[in-house]
Amino acid sequence: MTTIWHNPRCSKSRQTLALLQARNEDVTIRKYLEDAPSVTELTLTRDTLGLRAIDMMRTGETLFKELEISKTAPDDALLNMMAAHPILIERPIVFANGRAVIARPPERVFDILG
Repeated sequence: MTTIWHNPRCSKSRQTLALLQARNEDVTIRKYLEDAPSVTELTLTRDTLGLRAIDMMRTGETLFKELEISKTAPDDALLNMMAAHPILIERPIVFANGRAVIARPPERVFDILG
């Protein structure tokens, strides 16, 4: 089972979903802007990705600047910000085979598919 945290307005997210569908992957689509992940889910995602929380964030997003988020803030503060404002989560994130990847570029999704 493959899950994508998807934003249909994002071209990279749409391209990644199209790659998954072209491979006939059984995909669960989570529109994370409507169904925001919890801090616990974001923490597990960070750990699965093997990244720092800041590396999961859209630091160029207007809201990132408006909220005056520091790129050196502790992970727990950044995870809380993403849970409260899911637009800050980098997209798309794809989960498969116990692994996860931020699919930028979309072809990175192949790194975790069997």
